[in-house]
Amino acid sequence: MFLDECEVGYSGKIKKLEGNLKVRQRLLAMGLTPGIEILLVRKAPLGDPLEIKIRNYSLSLRKEEAKYIEITGGDRV
Repeated sequence: MFLDECEVGYSGKIKKLEGNLKVRQRLLAMGLTPGIEILLVRKAPLGDPLEIKIRNYSLSLRKEEAKYIEITGGDRV
């Protein structure tokens, strides 16, 4: 499952990052690395951007970026 497909409250771990090299480098630079816990806190009214919580901080991502983040092993909090 990819982050852009998840419902608010979903919690899981990043399985892998998809996309071209530039996209993956940008996501890695923001601290999104495979194996870390991720929580989808909220989505804006039109679904873009998304607010996530990782490593004890909040981060906003565009839906375009979220579609490259594959997550696994989670559930709703």
